[in-house]
Amino acid sequence: MGSDGTGACNADIDIGAFWQAIGKRAVAATVVSACGSAGPAGFLGLSATHVCANPPTMLVSIDARTSALRAIQESEHFAINYLPLGANEVVDLFSGKADVKGPDRFETGKWGVLATGAPVFQGAVGVMDCRLQETLERHDTIIALGTVAAIGGDPDAKPLVYFGGGYLN
Repeated sequence: MGSDGTGACNADIDIGAFWQAIGKRAVAATVVSACGSAGPAGFLGLSATHVCANPPTMLVSIDARTSALRAIQESEHFAINYLPLGANEVVDLFSGKADVKGPDRFETGKWGVLATGAPVFQGAVGVMDCRLQETLERHDTIIALGTVAAIGGDPDAKPLVYFGGGYLN
């Protein structure tokens, strides 16, 4: 047990070590998207998960500096797009590794919409199209909670999985 009785260690945690430890969990590569007044926006979302099934609710953690946050707040929607194997170029577009920015990342024919108007990736393993319920601020992160308005995806697609600092094939 930690000195506070919770089992938590009170030592300062190095941010680099924290991210290295987080990288040891396997997660689906996701793009979180919305469509605001400036057009479609999105970011690579490595923290997207369910909260509950009744009503179906999802949670996304968003860095407060992420430009797509404004589109989510304006439109009051977001879609979580679980990317398929072979979508590494999409990861590069939304992780900031490519020179393409903003709405130009949403290539015609690769993106559509479901119920809310948020962009959804054609060929995604799964899509959770959500109406924004509320946001919470914790330090430099905005936690967005959304009620699932529609689901989609390709049942035959295999997921692109991030683990240990890279993508599994």
